Amino acid sequence: MLQGLTRAGLGEIANDEQLMELASQYHFQSVDLEAKELVDRLGAETAVERLLELNLTIGAIGLPVEWRADEHTFLKGISQLPAAAAAASALGCTRCCTYVLPSTDYPAAHFMAVATKRLRICANILGAYGIRLGLEFVGPHHLRTQWKNPFIWTVDETLDWIDTIHEPNVGLLFDSYHWYTNGLNESDILRLRADQIVHVHINDAKDVPVEDVLDNDRVYPGEGVIDLAAFLRGLHQIGYNGPVAQEILTPSIPTDSPDQLAARSRQAFDKVFQAAGLL
Repeated sequence: MLQGLTRAGLGEIANDEQLMELASQYHFQSVDLEAKELVDRLGAETAVERLLELNLTIGAIGLPVEWRADEHTFLKGISQLPAAAAAASALGCTRCCTYVLPSTDYPAAHFMAVATKRLRICANILGAYGIRLGLEFVGPHHLRTQWKNPFIWTVDETLDWIDTIHEPNVGLLFDSYHWYTNGLNESDILRLRADQIVHVHINDAKDVPVEDVLDNDRVYPGEGVIDLAAFLRGLHQIGYNGPVAQEILTPSIPTDSPDQLAARSRQAFDKVFQAAGLL
């Protein structure tokens, strides 16, 4: 598995170049960033050279399409997807991810029909560039009732939806936080195939009742109560070998410097990977 970073949990990152430099300095192998922005600034050739110099790959880009809103907003976003996919492909990135909120203000059945069509279109475009689409189920209980109607928040529901979307390049973005808030364990990971997982996020949870865990109040790997050794061990056992990217969402921006936070992240990864027997 590739150990990776996102901007989340690194404080006031100035730009993607700083993220890349910190990742390389602290011996991470991948970064999640927006490839098109990097290509627009540096040019594709220079960006590829810089990634090679730093021994990094791009783990995933975010889906630049707001598929949850009205049709006009969706069409505006979908027009930007080919350029984003082309930039990602030019930099060797093969993953694009989006999250699925567990409730919605739209009638759930109608939203499911519309969202299925939209995500199928996104997957078709991404597939033309050799890119997979990862759907992230979101588990925290408070979000299940944040909007009027319940939607989906479990692995099985998301896999059923992926089958309905019926595109070969669609799979899961598997996040340890949502695994935990769904009450899952290592055996639930062992039921999966590695090819069903597009990308992985890792983070930890505070020691509060699981029903009270907030989506934007996470802690660094190994500093909370999630059994991340089991999480990583399960992924390893099924043969997942893609990126495992830190994503620490917090109520406010951390006050420590990005360098301090990257060092803290390195220690966190070492702790949990060692506990899983993977170092």
